[in-house]
Amino acid sequence: MEAFLARIALPPLVGMSSKERFACDEAAAGRRGHAPAPMTACLKNLEFARRVQKVGEFVRFEFSLPPRLRELAVLFVTRYWSAHYEWRIHKKEALKHGLGAEVVEIVASRRPPSFDSAAERVVYDIAASLLETRSAPEALYHEGVRALGETWIVELVGVIGCYIFD
Repeated sequence: MEAFLARIALPPLVGMSSKERFACDEAAAGRRGHAPAPMTACLKNLEFARRVQKVGEFVRFEFSLPPRLRELAVLFVTRYWSAHYEWRIHKKEALKHGLGAEVVEIVASRRPPSFDSAAERVVYDIAASLLETRSAPEALYHEGVRALGETWIVELVGVIGCYIFD
């Protein structure tokens, strides 16, 4: 969606309709504290904007997948798509939540990092497989379930899908 953001300008607050302003204010009142950038394009359909923002907020702040693992997946997705805006935000979040600076730089260079943690390795491998082949082999799925459990696997796929959309 980043390519669209360069083309669709967020109307100035004074130029927003009351419904557009309500959608932005509702987003700003949430956990992010502001309306996220993808809302710029989504405001062309207000109900869509409100729902997308709520899904993104839920994925980012309410999933039980540990933030370090979530941010690793987000970094992989944002780097895969060269989504610079999301990368800048989530690089800070990844470092804040304990993902190593060396891992972040290796992901930035599009090389596979070495991981001490089986959970981090499987998050990276599943994200890479889903983006590069649009599937996860049976063995990788079972490895993921052993390392993360089914709930976190479902949440991981949700994170990946959400940030592909974003």
